[in-house]
Amino acid sequence: MYIAGSIVVFILLISLLASLSSPVKPAQLAGILFVKVIVGTFFLFLLNSFSGDYGLHVPINLVTSTIAGVLGITGVAALAVIQLWIL
Repeated sequence: MYIAGSIVVFILLISLLASLSSPVKPAQLAGILFVKVIVGTFFLFLLNSFSGDYGLHVPINLVTSTIAGVLGITGVAALAVIQLWIL
């Protein structure tokens, strides 16, 4: 448990250092990420709407929406593959 927490803190610190040196302001970066999460939620909604007849349902939550938003269609496909073959 402590290892996972320390990894998350380490990733957040690296992200903070990277955002300080980037030309994009952190507030603008948060806005871009928020829009991507909304788009990812829409992609997952479409996937669940069209694949309900085939028994595929990917839950829509913050983690799956972030994956789908950041990675786009490939992230949605990866979540569908994980749901079908791994879970």
